[in-house]
Amino acid sequence: MNKETEANNNFFIYEVFSQKSVNASFVHQFSLLAPNKEVALAMARENFLRRESCFNIWVVKRDDIYSLSPEERPFLERIDNKSYRETKGYGDLQARWRYHREQYEAKQKQAESGS
Repeated sequence: MNKETEANNNFFIYEVFSQKSVNASFVHQFSLLAPNKEVALAMARENFLRRESCFNIWVVKRDDIYSLSPEERPFLERIDNKSYRETKGYGDLQARWRYHREQYEAKQKQAESGS
């Protein structure tokens, strides 16, 4: 085993996330290679904070982030049938209001002309 391979075995990939303000979401910024979490945090602060200010920063070892495999993704589907909680039925609301207003105005005109 050469020295470069041995050095790579002692380093880990860390992902850096930042939060711009108290109410903002965390956003992935970049990845870095470091031997431990303390060095990774120092590198993240040095590389990121000199460019932008932020409220909070996360430095997470990539191996500690769990993502779903394609076989596991069906488990994210909704278990219950609560489609009434979704707002998909409001897309044509303006057109429906317009239709009913026109119907009402037409009846009003018809009532005025008939009297």
